Amino acid sequence: QEGTKIPSKRQQDTSITTSELLYKDLLKSEQENWNKISARYKTMTKRIKEKLEELHNKYTFNLGSPRIRFGENVYFEENGCIFLSKAGDDEGNADILFSAEDLGFSDAFIQRIRISPDQRHMAISLKSENSEEATCVIVNLGHFPVVEKIIPSVFSFEWAANDVLYYTSQKNLKCQNVFMTTFTSQKHTKLVYTEQDARFFVDIYCTKDRRFLTINSNSKTTSEVWLVDCRHPFKLPALVQARTKGLIYHIEHRNDELYILTTYGEPAEYKLMKAPVASSGMENWQLVYALEKKTKLVDLEMFSDHCVMFLKNAGHLYLNVISFVSHSVQSLKLPTWACEFELESHPEHTTSTCYFQLTSPVHPPKRFAYSFKENNLIEQAAQEVPIITNCHTTRLLAKSKDETLVPITVFHNMNSKELHRKPLLVHVYGAYGIDLNMSFKEEKLMLIEEGWILAYCHVRGGGELGLSWHKDGCQHNKLKGLHDLKACIMLLHKLGFSQPQYTALSAASAGGVLAGALCNTDPELIRCMVLQAPFVDVLNTMMNTHLPLTVEEQEEWGNPLANEKCMKYIKSYCPYQNIKTQCYPSVFITAYENDLRVPPTGVIRYVQRLRKAALDHARRTSKKGNWIPNIILDIQANGSHCDSSWEDSLNEV
Repeated sequence: QEGTKIPSKRQQDTSITTSELLYKDLLKSEQENWNKISARYKTMTKRIKEKLEELHNKYTFNLGSPRIRFGENVYFEENGCIFLSKAGDDEGNADILFSAEDLGFSDAFIQRIRISPDQRHMAISLKSENSEEATCVIVNLGHFPVVEKIIPSVFSFEWAANDVLYYTSQKNLKCQNVFMTTFTSQKHTKLVYTEQDARFFVDIYCTKDRRFLTINSNSKTTSEVWLVDCRHPFKLPALVQARTKGLIYHIEHRNDELYILTTYGEPAEYKLMKAPVASSGMENWQLVYALEKKTKLVDLEMFSDHCVMFLKNAGHLYLNVISFVSHSVQSLKLPTWACEFELESHPEHTTSTCYFQLTSPVHPPKRFAYSFKENNLIEQAAQEVPIITNCHTTRLLAKSKDETLVPITVFHNMNSKELHRKPLLVHVYGAYGIDLNMSFKEEKLMLIEEGWILAYCHVRGGGELGLSWHKDGCQHNKLKGLHDLKACIMLLHKLGFSQPQYTALSAASAGGVLAGALCNTDPELIRCMVLQAPFVDVLNTMMNTHLPLTVEEQEEWGNPLANEKCMKYIKSYCPYQNIKTQCYPSVFITAYENDLRVPPTGVIRYVQRLRKAALDHARRTSKKGNWIPNIILDIQANGSHCDSSWEDSLNEV
């Protein structure tokens, strides 16, 4: 309008500085508040910490890091160092090839190791606890190993040939460029692929037979793969199949044929298909094996004559072994206590045995082997594991609002009497098609020993029952995940597993959406909620395209900027938007100062609004026995959004 002054650049800068100062003040006051509160729990913390350390030492008998075998040579990592020993030799006499500390990376851990085919070079990625980005170090494995090159901000890398390394660079949580670097006498680095679409993330993989490198460009719903021929690593990458909206596919190779794991065709669940390398378009894809309905494909391992599929169905784990020689499929149900696979690396795809570990939140990893020759499963009793026999595993199905049956996995101590009086810890996630983390954690075992009940709610939006389970809980179906969670908690209470006054709800990251939403709609179902780096301000985040992940995440949450209906829908469940004056459970939140995925600003806003609502309610209803919930925020200066090491997570736990 006329007469309206346009703010000068200086005025804009001042407002930014003011909000930064305000944020710093809030951060400081939250940290002071946390220091004051945490002092109250000193004795309890000390007792828990000692107990956890005792369990850690008892159950983390050195399963050791994965061994990488090349013929007679065995490479392994221990305490930030990489060693080389001969197969069958005592590993105590191994040669040291690399030490992260000697290179000045004392706070970093080794994330990935790749040995070149001729074993003359080794590429390693080092990552610190406080960063999402890794540094790639290339070591020349001559008579005296020497660092030849250091590449910052690398996500994935593979050797295409003896002296040709392909890698992706990471910037601002995005990977969109693939480079090739050579270690011949003529050293050079060249950009070989760039992804233009911000929704896509690029990584590199090497087929098990080392015949091709695959450049994989994936969004949340669509993928495209390019092949680099390892026999001709300087040739341009070849396209397998152009991206088609809604089509996901991944590539393996065997005997001049591509094996394609894909959602192509009906139903839109994973199938194993194959096509000739020379004519790889989807019109030539032939079905090898289709998964049963409501089955989750966890992983797939390719061997020279077999393919092993690691599957989940209704909470149980299975192995499907496909023989390419006899064209048969053998299905094996794994022990009922097992909830999670942990796979081991197989550089030698000609091996006759497939090794893996099974685990659950209360069972330390146990090693198993499947023998292709014997067609059977062998339990590896290498270490004497005191097996936890007094823990009972129960699988339940809760009926959601729309009659869908939602799986729950429950653990409790067999010796516990009067379960309705025991405390219950409920876990939820329900996003991105990712399963709830059910690998072993010392603290879960400690809770079982102390009489707690643990429940894992496999709600829609997660991936536990296949791709359709995710689809049924994302975008305009997000509320289904909330209805599922409510149904699960109500069923647990109805069956006599605890009661609302002894129930705690736990979630991390995107799990904070459903946990925070339940806190608004049905606060009377739980007594407290524990959140780690929670996503609680969906609407404001999805409206801000300057944040690194907003565009990429539109396939999960929708695009409120382009669609008003979508904006209203997000607003209907977003935890921050729906805080109201009512009695809330107590809340404990951990956030990280340097978290790029869930910046602490949104978490602070959420906590402040929640405190105000709880306080207003207490003032309005100042009747006898009224309580004000504890709403505590611990913002850690260190740590990042992803899992940290045992030592670093101990204090937090």
